Amino acid sequence: MIDSLPELLGRVATLLSRPGRLVIGITGAPGAGKSTLAEALLTRLRADLGDEAVGHLPMDGFHLADIQLDRLGRRDRKGAPDTFDVDGYVAALQRLHSQPDQMLYVPGFERDLEQPIAAAIAIPPSARVVVTEGNYLLLPDGGWEHVRPLLAEVWFVGIDDGIRRERLVRRHEQFGKSTAAAREWVERSDEANARIVIARRRSADVIVHVDKVLVHR
Repeated sequence: MIDSLPELLGRVATLLSRPGRLVIGITGAPGAGKSTLAEALLTRLRADLGDEAVGHLPMDGFHLADIQLDRLGRRDRKGAPDTFDVDGYVAALQRLHSQPDQMLYVPGFERDLEQPIAAAIAIPPSARVVVTEGNYLLLPDGGWEHVRPLLAEVWFVGIDDGIRRERLVRRHEQFGKSTAAAREWVERSDEANARIVIARRRSADVIVHVDKVLVHR
């Protein structure tokens, strides 16, 4: 298990010696701290390599919009593997490698609206390393199996499940749910997704103790 940011940066430095664009994946269960780790990594990489040498492609931007989830009857499971545009996500990852000389625009996810925003993020041709994070980078089916071959490494964020669940409850409260509704959503929806993600933990290249990394950065 890795517990310091310098160790992770060392892995990136080694991988950058390979030809082509480097794409690093960060995965883990809902609430584990994937986005927090990604932001810490991106900040250090931009400081070391320059802003234009680093790109960010979050999987959350590929959430299906609520109007599509309503049409499909999946809104009460928002966040499950089949509530994302997995083909669009895979296509964006493929373009990172097949069209490295072109600007790539990808959607972001607006937490206040809980909706994807088209073309909110731009990844320039100068980006030598791109960080992508999301729950389902290691899933073996449902279209997600096409993700792993496009990533140089996948890091799994490990954390105590009790802490992770409390973080999720607070997050849902922050964005408008009552405490009771937040806990119901976590236990019914988020934890069902967490079990799917955690089952693939051993497929990751490394396990990252995110809280220690953030302390020892």
